[in-house]
Amino acid sequence: MRAAAALLAAVLALGAALPRPGLLPHGPARGDARLRPGDDESSPGLLLRRALRLYGRAARRLYVGTNGVISSQDFPRETQYVDDDFPTDFPVIAPFLADLDTSGDRGNIYYRQDDSRDVLEQALGYIQAGFPRSAAAFVPTNAFIATWEEVGAYQELSQDTEPSTKLNTFQAVIAYNDEDTYSIFLYPEGGLQFLGTRPKESYNVQLELPARVGFSWGDSDDPKRDGLFHSLASSERALRGLERESNTGIPGVWVFHVGSTEHVEPGGGQGAAPAVPQSPPEPPNPGTASYPHRASSHTAMAQHPSHGGPVLLGFVPARRDTQEPRGDGGTGQSFSANPSSYSSGQHGVGVEEDVHFNPDVFTYSAASRETCAQHHGQCSPHAFCTDYAAGFCCHCRASFYGNGRQCLPEGAVHRLNGKVSGSLRVGRASVRFQDVDLHAYIVGSDGRAYTAISGVPQPAARALLPLLPLGGLFAWLFALEEPGSENGFSITGAEFTQNLEVVFYPGGETVQVTQTAEGLGPDNYLSLRTHIQGEVPFLPENVTIHITPYEELYSYSSSAVTSSGHREYVVAAGTANQTLSYRLRQNITVAGCPHARPPARQRLSVARAFALFDSHEHVLRYALAARIGPAPDDAENPGASPCHDGSHACEAPARCQPGVGTEYTCECPAGYRGDGRGCRDVDECSEGLSQCGPFSVCLNEPGSYRCECRGGYQPAGDGQACVPLAPPSDPCEAGRHRCAPGDRARCLSRGDGHATCECLPGYTGDGIHCSDVDECAESPCHPAAICYNTPGSFSCRCRPGYAGDGFQCTYAAEGNPQRLTPCQHERMYPREVPPLGDGHVPQCDEQGRYRPLQCHSSSGHCWCVDAAGQEIAGTRTAPGTTPPRCGSPESIQQLTPCEHARMYPREVPPGPSPVGDGHVPQCDEQGRYRPLQCHSSSGHCWCVDAAGQEIAGTRTAPGTTPPRCGSPEPTERPPSMCERWRQSLLEHYGGSPRGDQYVPQCEPSGDFAPLQCHGDSGYCWCVEQSGREIPGTRSEPGTTPPCLPSVAPPSVRPEPRPDVSPPASGTFLLYAQGQQIGYLPLNGTRLHKEAAKTLLSLHGSIVVGIDYDCRDRMIYWTDVAGRSISRAGLEPGSEPETIISSAGLISPEGLAVDHLRRAVFWTDSGLDRIERARLDGSERRVLFDSDLVNPRAIAVDPVRGNLYWTDWNREAPKIETSTVNGANRRVLVHTDIGLPNGLTFDPFSKLLCWADAGTKHLECTFPDGTGRRVIQSNLNYPFSIVSYANHFYHTDWRRDGVIAVNKETGSFTDEYLPEQRSHLYGITAVYPYCPGARK
Repeated sequence: MRAAAALLAAVLALGAALPRPGLLPHGPARGDARLRPGDDESSPGLLLRRALRLYGRAARRLYVGTNGVISSQDFPRETQYVDDDFPTDFPVIAPFLADLDTSGDRGNIYYRQDDSRDVLEQALGYIQAGFPRSAAAFVPTNAFIATWEEVGAYQELSQDTEPSTKLNTFQAVIAYNDEDTYSIFLYPEGGLQFLGTRPKESYNVQLELPARVGFSWGDSDDPKRDGLFHSLASSERALRGLERESNTGIPGVWVFHVGSTEHVEPGGGQGAAPAVPQSPPEPPNPGTASYPHRASSHTAMAQHPSHGGPVLLGFVPARRDTQEPRGDGGTGQSFSANPSSYSSGQHGVGVEEDVHFNPDVFTYSAASRETCAQHHGQCSPHAFCTDYAAGFCCHCRASFYGNGRQCLPEGAVHRLNGKVSGSLRVGRASVRFQDVDLHAYIVGSDGRAYTAISGVPQPAARALLPLLPLGGLFAWLFALEEPGSENGFSITGAEFTQNLEVVFYPGGETVQVTQTAEGLGPDNYLSLRTHIQGEVPFLPENVTIHITPYEELYSYSSSAVTSSGHREYVVAAGTANQTLSYRLRQNITVAGCPHARPPARQRLSVARAFALFDSHEHVLRYALAARIGPAPDDAENPGASPCHDGSHACEAPARCQPGVGTEYTCECPAGYRGDGRGCRDVDECSEGLSQCGPFSVCLNEPGSYRCECRGGYQPAGDGQACVPLAPPSDPCEAGRHRCAPGDRARCLSRGDGHATCECLPGYTGDGIHCSDVDECAESPCHPAAICYNTPGSFSCRCRPGYAGDGFQCTYAAEGNPQRLTPCQHERMYPREVPPLGDGHVPQCDEQGRYRPLQCHSSSGHCWCVDAAGQEIAGTRTAPGTTPPRCGSPESIQQLTPCEHARMYPREVPPGPSPVGDGHVPQCDEQGRYRPLQCHSSSGHCWCVDAAGQEIAGTRTAPGTTPPRCGSPEPTERPPSMCERWRQSLLEHYGGSPRGDQYVPQCEPSGDFAPLQCHGDSGYCWCVEQSGREIPGTRSEPGTTPPCLPSVAPPSVRPEPRPDVSPPASGTFLLYAQGQQIGYLPLNGTRLHKEAAKTLLSLHGSIVVGIDYDCRDRMIYWTDVAGRSISRAGLEPGSEPETIISSAGLISPEGLAVDHLRRAVFWTDSGLDRIERARLDGSERRVLFDSDLVNPRAIAVDPVRGNLYWTDWNREAPKIETSTVNGANRRVLVHTDIGLPNGLTFDPFSKLLCWADAGTKHLECTFPDGTGRRVIQSNLNYPFSIVSYANHFYHTDWRRDGVIAVNKETGSFTDEYLPEQRSHLYGITAVYPYCPGARK
């Protein structure tokens, strides 16, 4: 060990990081094979000289891959694993899993197997630094070494790009013998110059996926073991710590136990470094099978023998129980450090001066032995020290017992304190508990042990009653000793680890228990930590457990104590008894005196055993009385059972059951059939063997089955039956809400015990504070009516002399309402008279007809009119001259309205969008209006009815195809109430209502459409036949009330384009996936995965950003491959249209649509710009082109006119905001963010939220940057995010799918993984109506 110890001392002298010499020797000079250069290469399977145990299984070949991985199986294509998170589909040891590339002489990858002494000694030094106790007896016989030296990340090179100069160096070592295996990851100082690689499918999108470091079990024959993994680092923060942090006390060195169990055990958990703890590389992942321990570093002050000054000594534990041959025929041995430098129970490496070297340098020496004179301080004050030929040991004095390091007085009462944690499945219920109290009371004089565990929740506490070994450990530790025998504490002292496995019959439930003793505290209290995990049988209430006396054989070695046995217990319920059983196997690791010789086997006799649960105090109690004595003669030296040393021939899932001596049997566990050599699963569901009760569904599982309750039911207390779900209390009915009074707001129960508040129609606010809306400000009444605003509503009343409901008023003659004549109407509402500019009030006769002679009251002009009131050409006279002589209207040749309008052009007749300047109508041969009218100068076209009035919704923009207009037919019926109200409001709004003004929607028959919506606000309601709102039907934006339709939908629909599938109605998600846009409907907030499909195929494109214009029902997207921005309608037959071409775009990514301003905004990470344009691509301008490094996501709040975007500049990531016009730019968030890929503005909660691929957080804040909170802290690798109702939906590059997250709980509720596996980019939600506008 001298060379290895000297190297480790040199490493630790630097203190901060591992130098390159700290790596194990590698390269051609050591006989390494070199992996061929390339991007996705793997070595041939290297046949090992002896098989190693990996994750509890034998591995005979190892493969090395380019991408920083080692496996016992050949690798699949890198696309199947290199960008994905753990777990992988195949076994993996991953010191740095990323898309690496050694093409073009960028680095080398070496590998070999080795059994040379210097390599094994160096590996052992690292292993024992991380596992000073459990690896104290471990002696590696072989090692496998793989080294990645100066390797680069995969990079798509072009003529304009240079290869990156950032290169990584790291090493993985697997050291093993026939029984166990350890893995070592080494990261030298400066070895990790890059922390992630860019996915091959990212195209122009600038992002990197962090590397993954850890272990994955892979698929196996046992489905219950699939998916196990251990993650050391998968974020940039954790990866940066690999060089400087450690779990061994040596920076850059990480050690893991990977051999004898299916779980990976990190080093550093056994007190390897008692000094200042550092942050772990990465917080525990709740989905992993095991968790990283806290890393540590350590330095200690040691006194040099001949120099009084203190010298910094690195801490490197060494083995204390092996002697190593030396070339001179002597023996060398590792040493324990000066005890004054370490607390009790910690072991270190001593140093002494070598006169041939610089006296200021300490070196390791194996030339002398440990003696009591040097190390007696490690013994208990109640012990004496004895020197042996190869070292020393501590022994308790008379009247004390223990292992010499810890001694207790014989016959005294002892106490033990501890904490118990666990994760148990009891029947069908899952129970977790953390750090509940354990207390034990020991009467050493007669071997009695009383154990109490309080606070374990039901039903776990009752189910643990048969698990007597929880208290049985203390019975063995403090058993009454027969002559010549030693109880457990005499061998282990107060530092040991017990691993216990119990299998219950007949159900086959398995539970593992780990109990770790952590030394003696004040007043000789033993401290213990217990962890319980697995499955135990359910026990009903009011049962008792009876355990008969038993005997148990213990086998002893220098480092471990083992036992196994079969126990029976009786479950009693009244007069009914049932005898059940379980088998147990336990292993207790110890670090006793290497020179003592414990008995090979002893027998523990338990004369009395009790277990009970006190339901009032919630305490689980065990009581045992035990004595330890010699084993029977026929049991002496029987040899290790094949079940214990793994040499049995039982095939999984069969269990090996020890017999006499080395005999054993193979038994199929419960849930399987066979002879033990081959076991097949029993389908309890199909064979009727399950005990699933009513309202449940039986689901078969390997070796078992489970019962799941149907919808609306939950498991009962017995773990078998299903009972109806208890409905949560309704806070609205109970009055537990903060809503405004009932005359202004309503409380809406969500069904989960929570409620939301909503202002009633006619009020505005957040539901807690509601203020009245002045509807009269929008002039909803007829022009001949007066509007009266009332709290929450309004009313319309016709003026005196008119009759009607206020929405439509008619003139009342002598109390009989009648429709106004055109002359009477014009007297009330004068219009301009060409060519005069002020209003003219016509003169009418007694019948309401136009008088033939009309004169302007102020100008003095006079003229003749026809019966329609139209001026007769050539009859106008100037002021002060004789008026014309006009005959009766009937005798005058009349012009048609169209012909008159041609002679005297005026503004376009009132309609939705008048042009503004004069329009000359087109007439046919009979003088009627032609159905199609086009403005000669502007290019607008529209359809008209027989009166020349524009038909709403038919106007087309200049340069587009004119509408198809039919022949206008004379109106056969008078206008309906809906049509009159609609026309009246259109005239009032000047023919062009704004998005925040209400216009009623009418059916073709003239009736009110059953569903009415308020402009662009998204608020909708149902109406009666009269147009009155039906109370209680008004809905929030994003949802539509179920109104009864009055017209059946058409039975024949136009055929869509072959590569476009039109979406159904309702809210749905659109997501970008490379060359296509996918459609994913929502059923409420659940993903309706069965109805997902491709909405639009865009061959040759890479769609990144995506958004939706709710007014024109158009999708907009950015294309980084085509360097363009395009759009397409959702209607069948719509063709994609490019609105901004490749000119002036490099990498357009994020995109947002403002449906109120008819504008689109986007980010360009190639130009580092933020731009805007009209929705047709016109009026394009740059908003920002400075202080941007990697702009990615962008979002808009149309109502408030604010813009938000992210910049994932790795040096200074941030989220910024400005107005939509580029004013008032400022930083909102710049702390505690990493890679803010996704950004969304929730129009309902008014929150700005983002998904961060660096911190793994989903967070929200108010638009001013206040009120920041974390919604979810364990995302994988989000790219884009959108908000809808009470959920977030984001695309994920690790899962390649859409993930749903509940806004309030932060829990993952659903996910959709498309059948075609590739990365998903942008995502947006499509509402039936526009969300977020003001009411």
